[in-house]
Amino acid sequence: MNETRPCPYCAEDVPATAVRCRYCRSRIGTLDPERWQRDQPERRLAGVAAAVAHGMALPVGAVRLGFLVLTFVHVVGPVLYGALWAIIPFAPGMESPLERAIRQVQGMLRGLFGTPPAGGASGGPSAVVPQEPAA
Repeated sequence: MNETRPCPYCAEDVPATAVRCRYCRSRIGTLDPERWQRDQPERRLAGVAAAVAHGMALPVGAVRLGFLVLTFVHVVGPVLYGALWAIIPFAPGMESPLERAIRQVQGMLRGLFGTPPAGGASGGPSAVVPQEPAA
């Protein structure tokens, strides 16, 4: 349980679960994909603010306030919230709603058009050039 990793800034060994380096006080581990999940104990609506807060080591209240300010100042808050909801998975190892939708659309297209030809990567019908019969 005493797993450590080197700090990317000062190369000192810090605990693997550390958010900040205790030596140089640099923020580490902010882009750890396993921390970006919406299944957090502090989740309220869809868990996006809690996922962003845990992923970036920020207070959840500050992230919620940021979404609220973006909503009233630029009307970007709901758009950003919806985009992050589509990108961030609910739990580790699960696929995000966007990945699930892409997989379902691909399945529907495969059902409609069949499997693409082995040589064609576009998935569309291959052009067939008619040839004249040999005389």
